Amino acid sequence: MHAEIPYLREMLIFLAAAGLIMPLVRRLRISPVLGFLCIGLLIGPYGLGRLTAFVPKLDLIVITRTEGVEAIGELGVVFLLFSIGLEMSFRQIWAMRKDVFGLGSAQILVSAAAIGTIVYFYRSDVSTAVLLGLSLALSSTAIVVQLLSEQMRLSSSPGRAAFGVLLMQDLAVVPILFLVGVLAGHGSSTGGAALTAFGEAFAVILAIFLAGRFLVKPVLRYAGGSASQELFMACVLLLIIGTSALTAMAGLSMALGAFLAGLLFAGTEYRHQIHNDMEPFKGLLLALFFLSVGMRLDVAAVWDQIGLIFAAAAGLIVLKAAVLFVLARLFGHSLAVSAEVAVLLGEGGEFALIAVGAGAGLGVLTPPTAQFIIPVVVISMFAAPGLAAVGRRIGNWLTHANAEHTLPKDGDSAERRVVIGGFGRVGRAIGKVLEDQRIPYLVIDSDAELVARERRAGVPIHFGNASNDRLLDQVGVSNAIAFVSTIDERGGAEAVVSALHRSHPNLPIYARAKDPAHARALTMAGAELAVPEATEAGLKLSEALLLSAGLPDNVASAIIAQERSAI
Repeated sequence: MHAEIPYLREMLIFLAAAGLIMPLVRRLRISPVLGFLCIGLLIGPYGLGRLTAFVPKLDLIVITRTEGVEAIGELGVVFLLFSIGLEMSFRQIWAMRKDVFGLGSAQILVSAAAIGTIVYFYRSDVSTAVLLGLSLALSSTAIVVQLLSEQMRLSSSPGRAAFGVLLMQDLAVVPILFLVGVLAGHGSSTGGAALTAFGEAFAVILAIFLAGRFLVKPVLRYAGGSASQELFMACVLLLIIGTSALTAMAGLSMALGAFLAGLLFAGTEYRHQIHNDMEPFKGLLLALFFLSVGMRLDVAAVWDQIGLIFAAAAGLIVLKAAVLFVLARLFGHSLAVSAEVAVLLGEGGEFALIAVGAGAGLGVLTPPTAQFIIPVVVISMFAAPGLAAVGRRIGNWLTHANAEHTLPKDGDSAERRVVIGGFGRVGRAIGKVLEDQRIPYLVIDSDAELVARERRAGVPIHFGNASNDRLLDQVGVSNAIAFVSTIDERGGAEAVVSALHRSHPNLPIYARAKDPAHARALTMAGAELAVPEATEAGLKLSEALLLSAGLPDNVASAIIAQERSAI
């Protein structure tokens, strides 16, 4: 460690791993989450760190002190939840209330009861059973949300259901941490202390909402108007970390505070700028978090029990998946969604490591019990990327086994979404943008092979003709945000736009056109905007050339805007 810069060597090792090893991991098509978990195990104190006594030069590439890595890595989870909140809205959260408060609460209570019963059968200790039951019922928010983000599936039905359950699990941190103190015999008035703790947590959340309503926009407007990117970034970081600190002081998780901050920022005109500025911080810090989790697995210390530990980890995953599958079905989710969410959330979570450590420190858990449970949780977290892949395969298989090439069910049309007609090159690009921004969408395409292939990949696509009124009604086009026609055939595109405009005159329709003449025809047919593909490409290239020639940004944009309006 450098005398003036704490953990300098550790930071250099981490950056080397991120910059040199991770590209190889990506090339091998290994999940980045699993990659960093394995790298953490390799370069941590329980990997190559054990060999430094025999090979001193290994000290140059090994992280033996994990305190700083773990502390900074927690900020990765904070920024991850902030970015998720930034891309959502209070309306979306309210729409998820059944999954958050219904399915999420039931999952925690039923899973905790099942796990606690098994623990009590082996340990005959109520305190141990209660603490481990509740702690192991929770899953890894950081790993699951990151995996869904990588696959661009947070806005899918399984993604929304999983996120709803995880959000409730974050809310459950307060009572579980409070319970650790109660089980340890701290506090004279259990009921009064519980009411005080919950009251403080509720007051902090309410204060964040009220203050955010009145402070966030003025502060960002002041920072943004200063023309100083540094000041703007400082204000954003202050609001994110300050909100996280407030929730931490109330006994809630910092990640929940960051999520609330993201929801407040989402309603401002600075949302996209903030997202772009925060993305590098989130990626690096989250990688550091996964690295720190990998460093916690001490295989040598538990080698004598390794078979039992792996069996316990597998049993935990199977038990939680079974409970969640049954509950998801009871709460109205389809067979495919229930199966995928159940497998996806089967692993233990980072909070279990915190609760087990706190329980051991306060004497609720014996040291041998804590030493056994921690590797069980970490191994289950290592399995999370594989569980996500298996869950998706099972979900896709069940989807095709029950409804391949069929029209969507009525429940699919209840949600406001963008409907895309055609899923070629342009349709894919639009779908990716919508997925990145967590905007729900649905695709209609008449190519049966393409539909089958894309459904296997998890795309919300249905077979049919986009001009079919019955099909459009069943996908809920009357409740759609907008309809986008990406059909490149002139007659087909005009037929779709014309038919849709006649049946739904108030629906915004956007269309891809071959050229300016085709664009005018589509506009006459009812499209609100028709973009000539070749012409727009020429205008974009012209704008780039004007900028290269030295024209100011605003002048080049004005010239191109004038040319575009003249077409």
